[in-house]
Amino acid sequence: MHYKIYSKNRSSHFIDIECTVTNLLADNVELQLPSWRPGRYELQHFAKNIQYFEVFNQHGQKLPATKITKDRWLVQLNGATSLTARYNYYAQVINAGSSYVDDHILYVNPVNLCIYAEGRLNEKCSIDLYLNPNEQVAGATASVSRKDKSLHQLHFDDFYHLADTPFIVSASLKHDYYKIGKVKFHLWFEGNLVPDFKRIKADFKKFTQAQIEVFGDFPEKEYHFITWILPIPYYHGVEHRSSTMQVLGPDSQNFEELYIDLLGLASHELFHTWNICKIRPVELLPYDYTRENYFPTCFVAEGVTTYYGDLMLSRSKVFNKNQYFTELEARFKRHFDHADHASQSLVESSWDLWLDGYTASIPDRKVSVYHKGAIAAQILDLHIQQVSRNERSLDNVMKLMWERFGKPFKGYSIQDYQSICEEVAGEKLDWYFDLCIYGNSSLLNLLNQYLQILKLKVIPNEDGIFSLANLTK
Repeated sequence: MHYKIYSKNRSSHFIDIECTVTNLLADNVELQLPSWRPGRYELQHFAKNIQYFEVFNQHGQKLPATKITKDRWLVQLNGATSLTARYNYYAQVINAGSSYVDDHILYVNPVNLCIYAEGRLNEKCSIDLYLNPNEQVAGATASVSRKDKSLHQLHFDDFYHLADTPFIVSASLKHDYYKIGKVKFHLWFEGNLVPDFKRIKADFKKFTQAQIEVFGDFPEKEYHFITWILPIPYYHGVEHRSSTMQVLGPDSQNFEELYIDLLGLASHELFHTWNICKIRPVELLPYDYTRENYFPTCFVAEGVTTYYGDLMLSRSKVFNKNQYFTELEARFKRHFDHADHASQSLVESSWDLWLDGYTASIPDRKVSVYHKGAIAAQILDLHIQQVSRNERSLDNVMKLMWERFGKPFKGYSIQDYQSICEEVAGEKLDWYFDLCIYGNSSLLNLLNQYLQILKLKVIPNEDGIFSLANLTK
């Protein structure tokens, strides 16, 4: 499948797409637009942003295309051996998982707007982009046409790779990079910010190295941190196999506060390069873009990652002890102030992400797989350290998950995760999974039991608002 992505009129906020599929041998073909994107487990119905959709054969003759679901078209080929679908996509929303175009910028998450031909997901794909003078492409390595220097081509192993590679085309991008071994880590910034690349590279290199030490190696040949700074308050990031898209703001915010947000978000998203992009639940392998992909282990994908995001900043000395404790307190407050008495377990809330995981629910129903998931991960980490006399930790769990499921890229089950946790702990952990993962009881007392190791305690005030006490003071 080959794509051309451009905009006839950028001020209209419409992106134009042409998708050409060759070597067609059947009487018909079905074309599908994804209905959700990896990293956000809810149906987003991207097809609602398509204004028109037409399909032509290799001679430019229009082919019958009938919509058979909300985002799927049946095309009668009438003897055609190739087709080109032409359509547009309304792109006026800016977040880390959207697409956007205006006179200044073209921002594309291909999963929003690239269709695929059924049965052709595993074939190589490419995108043609025509750049204006001084424009760059952030987020994907582009080859430049020898004949037309404005033509940049992006090449992908398959549709899954294409769908997982966001990019920005802009003339105002700021760029630098750092290397660890042979891996180049790109830093891209868009928006009203003059980045202090010397400071950023030093800090990013520290937490990147700390994460690589957990797993032993890095999954990709290169990586792109793409950060868009907005004039409005924002905090959102999405993980991808060789990049992350991050949207932060406001640009008028105190820089040190904005920088703390940048570090926390970047560390979290980088950890996903292993944990979900490669170490993936069996229910998500491969992704089915047509429907919900229910899975019970988002507390591993997001909770463990949330825990490690800040832990890596502390371990690498990017955060001092007080900064780390501030982040811990914020996490504890988000859970205990709002969801300590929720009726759902982590497994149930993982499953129900597809129902209401990203919106407010009825009172005391769901828990956050991020916040309670991170608390459960910290309890497990401190327990393993305690029973092994600090010879092992959750690091060993994640490294085994990487070696047994991530590197061979085969999906893990919740039973697989429990088995590896028990192997590392050297004991059965039914009590932990029954209480922390499958149960809905408060974790406050159990957490405080283990926080004693760190000389910390979570305590409520008279109004029931929780805070973190440092017992060494």
